[in-house]
Amino acid sequence: MDVDLRDLELLDATAEAGSLTAAAERLDVSQPALSQRLTRLEARLGMPLFDRKGRRLVPNAAGRRLLVAARHVLGELASASRDLRELRDGRDRRVRFTAQCSTTFPWLPPVLRAFREREPDIDVRIETVPDDAPIPALLADLVDVALVTKPDLQMDRVSLTRLFEDEMVAVVPAGHPWASRAHLTARDFDGADLVLYDFYDQKRIPSMPLPIPAGARPARITTMPVVTDLVVEMVAGGQGVTVLPNWVAAPYAASHDLALVRIGARPLTRTWFCATRTGPRPPHLEAFVEELTSRLKAPGPRNRTRPAPDGSADGSAGAFARDAARRALVWTLSAECRVPSAEWRLGARVGPCDRVEEHADVAE
Repeated sequence: MDVDLRDLELLDATAEAGSLTAAAERLDVSQPALSQRLTRLEARLGMPLFDRKGRRLVPNAAGRRLLVAARHVLGELASASRDLRELRDGRDRRVRFTAQCSTTFPWLPPVLRAFREREPDIDVRIETVPDDAPIPALLADLVDVALVTKPDLQMDRVSLTRLFEDEMVAVVPAGHPWASRAHLTARDFDGADLVLYDFYDQKRIPSMPLPIPAGARPARITTMPVVTDLVVEMVAGGQGVTVLPNWVAAPYAASHDLALVRIGARPLTRTWFCATRTGPRPPHLEAFVEELTSRLKAPGPRNRTRPAPDGSADGSAGAFARDAARRALVWTLSAECRVPSAEWRLGARVGPCDRVEEHADVAE
């Protein structure tokens, strides 16, 4: 597609201002020059990008699609320019934070408040990373601190602090037959209608393993955008059941008359870590990590991993993560999940909300 940066600026300014005259003023160019540029752009694309409604220019379907890309590119360039200025001026004092598989952050405001009391001049940015994979983003210096649970074979290359375990639970209406059960097995999920986040869509390549016991055969899987409120409303309305982390689902139990049911005779758990790059951390990053871990870490001895002489992360948390990653990969390579209308074998990629512990009893 033959589009340059000035074309993207034209599209954004015209959509925002509603006229070429106002857009030209914003871009500090003449209106005739901007009009000619738009004409040339539409000619190269082979379609118009704006419709005229009264005195306003309004993006049509093609214009709206290109506008999404334009604003993403322009936003990234503005962010990069800001970062470069900070690096040039020696003011690279920020914390770029990401959390894996998180759609609710009730724990984050207290962390930020405490951190800003200690470091009032530091900017904290909440980042999203491609494919919900913070470890590669850490290694590529795209983020500074990550809250992670999904096993990753590159965990050896980062510093890990083991924080806490959470439990994956089935979420059902309070009147559902499962609500009175002590725990569920794979057979309970046979014929069930599931409502899940759309990253579990099995048509995706690669697809993420479903967060249910191996061998279960649900009747239907409805995927939703990654908006917990939407998934919960579907379940409360009787449109199916879902599986969520206990700490995500618990706040909705009373307000939406829901029951949380254990999966397996033993809890189906995930372990969470605070991950950073190995080596010394600047004081402001150290302060953020301290606030994060102090509020999320389960009681117990300190277990931050220390870089080994070969540069890898060593210690109990690192060993646990490596073992979890290997066992999870073995599990996903050997586990099988079937739905009446389709059959697939789980691939080597472990989903962000899937178990990292093996539980033989869930298939009973």
